[in-house]
Amino acid sequence: MTSFTSGPELADALRRHDYIADDEFAVVVHLATALERPLLLEGPAGVGKTELAKALAAVGGRKLVRLQCYEGLDDSRALYEWDYAKQLLHVQMLRDRIGEQLAAYPDVAEASRFLAAQDFGLYSENFLAVRPLLEAILSPEPVVLLVDEVDRTEESMEALLLEVLAERQVTIPEVGTFTARSAPWVILTSNDTRELSPALKRRCLHYHVGYPTPEREREIVTARAPEVDTVTAGEVVDLARTLRELPLRKSPSISEVIDAARAATVLRRGGGDHTSLRQIRDILLAALLKYTGDADLVRARLDGDTALAAPTTTAPATTAPRTTVATTTAPTTTEPAGERPERATVASRPANTTTAVFRGRGGGGSGVGVGARR
Repeated sequence: MTSFTSGPELADALRRHDYIADDEFAVVVHLATALERPLLLEGPAGVGKTELAKALAAVGGRKLVRLQCYEGLDDSRALYEWDYAKQLLHVQMLRDRIGEQLAAYPDVAEASRFLAAQDFGLYSENFLAVRPLLEAILSPEPVVLLVDEVDRTEESMEALLLEVLAERQVTIPEVGTFTARSAPWVILTSNDTRELSPALKRRCLHYHVGYPTPEREREIVTARAPEVDTVTAGEVVDLARTLRELPLRKSPSISEVIDAARAATVLRRGGGDHTSLRQIRDILLAALLKYTGDADLVRARLDGDTALAAPTTTAPATTAPRTTVATTTAPTTTEPAGERPERATVASRPANTTTAVFRGRGGGGSGVGVGARR
C-alpha cells in the first residue's frame, strides 16, 4: 500500500490520475489518511467529491468499497444480512445425521434439549452476506470506503455509521463484534440537501468543496478531455460560470462542463474551426442544463444581453449607455409606472459586448478545483 508524507506529495499523485486539487484541499486529505480519520466532504453536486475517493483508491493502491446512500437504506443493505438459502442448504445436509442422533432420544423433551445444546454453525461469518460497511471492516487488505451522498439517508442510518466511523468495528448480535482487520480510508460525501447530525460530524474531519476557479476548471477540463483545446475549454468554462450566477434549479457541474467542452469540440470539427460559441450555444445548453425551465431562463437572459450588446455607432461619445430596448413610440412619461408592460431588459447592467456574454462573472463560491465528476 502507498502512503504519503505531505499534502503536496499527495496532490502530485492525484494529478497523475487527472484529479486536480489545490494545496489546501490536498493537505486536508493527507491529514485524513495520516490520522486515519473519516473525511466528510460537503458541497454542491458535481464538484468532484465522489471522484476524490476513486482517485485516492488509485493512488493508494487500494480497493474502492462504495456504499451509495438513498432514502430507505437500512442495515441489511449497508452492513450485512444472513444468507438464508445457504443456511437452509446446510440444515438439509445435516438432516440425516441429526435424525440418526435423535433416534437415541425417545423422549421429545430430551431430544429438544439435545438440539438446543448443539452449535450447527448457522450464525457464523461463513453465512454472512456482507454489505459495503462490513466488507470494509472484514477486508484483510486496506480499502477506501466511500459513503456517497450520506445526506440522502435518514438520521437512523447516520446512527448506524457511528460505530464504524469512531471505533472501526461492527457489532452483530448473533456473533459478536468484528474489529477492522486493516485501517480503511473513509470518505463521506454530502450534497447539502439536509443538515447532518453533530454526532456524525464530530467523528470526521470536514471540508467544504465548492466550484473551482476559472483557471483550475480549465485545467480540469483539458486534463479530463485532452482532445479539447485551451480556447474551447476557456469559452465553455466562462459560459458555465455565467450560468452559475443565474437562479437555476441546477447549476452546471464540472462533469457537465467537460461534456459541453467535448460537444463543442465535435461541433467545431464538423462545422469548421471558425464556428463561434454563440452559434452552438443553444446546443451546448443540452449538456450544461437538465431542466426546461432553466434552459428557457438562460436563453432569455443571454439573448437579452446580446441584444443590448449591439454597438450604437450613431450615439455621440458622451451619450450614456443604453440600458433598455424601447418597443413602442409612446412617450414613457405618459405611462403610469404601475401599467408599463414588461420588456426583456437588463436595465441594471451597462451595455455589454457579445463576447462578454460568455466571459466568467465569478462562480458560486471560492471553492477549490477538484475532480471532474461528481
